[in-house]
Amino acid sequence: MQNRILIVDDDVKLCRMLSRYLAEFSYTVDSLNDPTEAEGYLRRSSPSIIILDVMMPKMNGFELCKRIRRESDIPVIILSARGGVEDRIAGLEAGADDYLPKPFEPRELVARISSILKRAEGRQQSQPSAGGIDHGRLNVDTDTHRAFLDGTELELTRAEFVILCLMLRNPYRVLDRDKIFNELKGLDCDAFNRTVDVTVSRLRTKLGDDPKAPSFIKTVWGEGYMFIAEK
Repeated sequence: MQNRILIVDDDVKLCRMLSRYLAEFSYTVDSLNDPTEAEGYLRRSSPSIIILDVMMPKMNGFELCKRIRRESDIPVIILSARGGVEDRIAGLEAGADDYLPKPFEPRELVARISSILKRAEGRQQSQPSAGGIDHGRLNVDTDTHRAFLDGTELELTRAEFVILCLMLRNPYRVLDRDKIFNELKGLDCDAFNRTVDVTVSRLRTKLGDDPKAPSFIKTVWGEGYMFIAEK
């Protein structure tokens, strides 16, 4: 089955160029120049991956990425002229799977698309059909990407959900930041280590962890994080 890519960018010429280029690698490409049309498109169609610009009229790419994440786990690559570290961190925290600054080499974009799609396919194949992970008060359904604490559903971002599943599968094992980041992005980049800390911190808040009391997630100073199976 041919992979379909959705590009959301107000630069019409860039969309045309990318559509022609990606077609050479057997991708089917749809493009939208108005970001407010993206949610309607996603209700009608399910692309394999989404490429977003940041600086667009009516709605910026960070906000659109957050909206997508509320409804879908479709991989997202942000492609933007805003290439500073803070912007890249903001993009990843919004739920993007990768961030490529403009100007960019089109072949690198193809490589990143291919890498993300292979990881997504691998995760789907590795998950059992009845994908449940249970640890006492915590219950996770990996098929529907839903997590529950004491029966109440947690509102997790995609990154928070991936980290929680990684920890649930590795209880009492120290997971360093590189291991967690590679699970999230498949990249080895120290510039984004802060993103891991921020995401883990938000996950801990949603789990109700208290630094002064027994917690689900324990910080192992100088090494990483450890999930405690029973709180």
